[in-house]
Amino acid sequence: MSGTSTTASASGGVDDAMLVAADANQGEWLSYGRTYDEQRFSPLTAVNDTNVGQLGLAWSADMDTARGQEATPLMHDGKLYVSTAWSMVKAYDATTGKLLWSYDPKVPREVLVNVCCDAVNRGVAIYDGKIYVGTLAGHLVALDAKTGAVVWDKKTTPEGSPMVITGAPRIVKGKVLIGSAGAEYITRGYLAAYDAKTGNEAWRFYTVPGDPSKPFEGKHLEAAAKTWAGEWWKRGGGGTVWDSITYDPTTNLVYFGTANAEPWNPAARGSEGGDSLYTASIVAVNPDTGEYVWHYQETPEDRWDFDSNQQIIAATIQWNGAPRRVLMHAPKNGFFYILDAKTGQFLSGKPFAVVTWASGLDPVTGRPNVNPAAKYEQTGKPWIGMPGAIGAHSWTPMSYSPKTGLVYIPANQAAQPYNAAAKDWKPSKLGFQLGLDSAKMGLPADPAARAAALAGSTGSLIAWDPIAGKPRWTVQYAGPTNGGTLATAGNLVFQGTAGGEFRAYSADAGKLLWKFPVQTGVLAAPMTYAIGNEQYVAILVGWGGVWDVSPGLLASKSGSTRNISRLLVFKLGAKGTLPAAPPESQRVLDPPPFTGTEAQVSDGAMHYQNSCSVCHGDSAVAGGLNPDLRHSAALSNPQLWQQIVHDGVLKDMGMVGWAANFSSEQIENIRQYVIKRANEDKALEGKAAPGAVTSATPKPGATSSGKPAG
Repeated sequence: MSGTSTTASASGGVDDAMLVAADANQGEWLSYGRTYDEQRFSPLTAVNDTNVGQLGLAWSADMDTARGQEATPLMHDGKLYVSTAWSMVKAYDATTGKLLWSYDPKVPREVLVNVCCDAVNRGVAIYDGKIYVGTLAGHLVALDAKTGAVVWDKKTTPEGSPMVITGAPRIVKGKVLIGSAGAEYITRGYLAAYDAKTGNEAWRFYTVPGDPSKPFEGKHLEAAAKTWAGEWWKRGGGGTVWDSITYDPTTNLVYFGTANAEPWNPAARGSEGGDSLYTASIVAVNPDTGEYVWHYQETPEDRWDFDSNQQIIAATIQWNGAPRRVLMHAPKNGFFYILDAKTGQFLSGKPFAVVTWASGLDPVTGRPNVNPAAKYEQTGKPWIGMPGAIGAHSWTPMSYSPKTGLVYIPANQAAQPYNAAAKDWKPSKLGFQLGLDSAKMGLPADPAARAAALAGSTGSLIAWDPIAGKPRWTVQYAGPTNGGTLATAGNLVFQGTAGGEFRAYSADAGKLLWKFPVQTGVLAAPMTYAIGNEQYVAILVGWGGVWDVSPGLLASKSGSTRNISRLLVFKLGAKGTLPAAPPESQRVLDPPPFTGTEAQVSDGAMHYQNSCSVCHGDSAVAGGLNPDLRHSAALSNPQLWQQIVHDGVLKDMGMVGWAANFSSEQIENIRQYVIKRANEDKALEGKAAPGAVTSATPKPGATSSGKPAG
């Protein structure tokens, strides 16, 4: 059956009872993961494995911002609500695509300097006649669901802090839950709850301890302080809650994941072997009070940026022959965890990807057996880790089908070099604060090294059997960071790809059943809804995010890196088409001659890789979303370069001035480094493209069985 939509509550909108019973409301999609348990499973069957080939475009809507799009739309009472890049929100008629209203919080573009991974937003929440969105400027905003008018607006991040909001709020028992991003920028993580009617803060749970000379905000922080060393609080600590928030009515607990410890390098944060709680952890709290209940740390003393912010799925599964309420989690570190939902007890942890930082997990505690060579700050030697900071699985949501018993994971394979900074490292005013020697981590202008890096950066869709602890089937992709997944009772798994296709696979066997070219890479996860007896499938497309911002040359692994941001809605028998995509432009490198010194290049490389590469790409090769400085007209004009980089004349376009970090001399050294890099790459032009796909390279869509990604 296709399922039907329930009507609004007597209060005029979605209420607590509707959210608790969301699974029975088959036709609507009322929260980020559809239901409180974040399974991203729909019981709709009108579109199924026998007829999905008839799926066609019903309508589409162009977005008015060309940045990465990561949101999952919500559908209630015949209306679609979706957030876009720069924290904008739009409401559409879910049947026709008519725009009903649009909201723009007018985020200052200079905020982008505090964002690791593009100006993205992952979604909104709906409750009591309001739509809630967190903005990149750190505000939580309640909008009237009928008109888009602002009902209330609260600043949630500390004034003057480099914290932003990219995640979707969650509604739990009349409260709006939201955290923040920024664990690379000297921040202190938290999860906060706000009254849904008034916006008044109800409670705030800090994930890392603050200044020990002041009273701790809870006994859990007093205990955590014993796992830190040095003056950690002066460098923030990290542990931000930038994505996953799950509520389980069965246990009456809220679960959330925390980010990496900050700085990445433990030596730079004063660590002497402590676990740095509660970073890289799952934490459970009481939703009524925000009080600590339990935690499980997946990556103690995290030094590799192995955030645990990835989606947390709650489910009842057969465990050792009996039903058990569990949490399932596939974080960046490459292990698939199963924990008891009530107590946090470790039940299982198996690698779902290639893992070199640890040889495995303790079978009782789940604590990792860390490879000594991976502790780069102790060995004094560079370390190339797998997974890298992009993670074996990042924010792109996975889904779980109770019908197949499988979890569908968008997985990555991408290595990362780590090299500790000098012992006298000190944080700067702006940019990443990692405690690493980033200049030695860039991809060199060496065809063999580039080919190896390209060949080793791939992605896959893994159908993971949590009971068996291994994949049931795998689909291999050319590159990493493919979109989130949706599982349905129609024996389908939907996923968009970085290569520009929206696909449907059979959920039981991984057979490719349908695909649609969307003209741009896909990051967001799809959703589905029903109006009457008609089932629709919707997805927001638009390439961007971390893989198109900082990896440089590797960003093109999946193909086109252009952004064409749209909301696409499909149904059976529809015949809609997209406008023709604009032609892709190719620019020839024509840099000025290099006239600097190697000392300038060395200094400039250090500053560029640590601060500039975050937006403009590794080794001065942009991913496609932000300007490629090798082509900049300012390269030939040192005065213009200073005006842009030092003075910030382009701050309204997101390029702030860096005078707080760099002297004019250092900024000139960055220019000389970029000139040198541009000339190196110009010398490589005309040669065979490194990493070109050959017959030996797995082709997108090829299926295999029995082996994890990699």
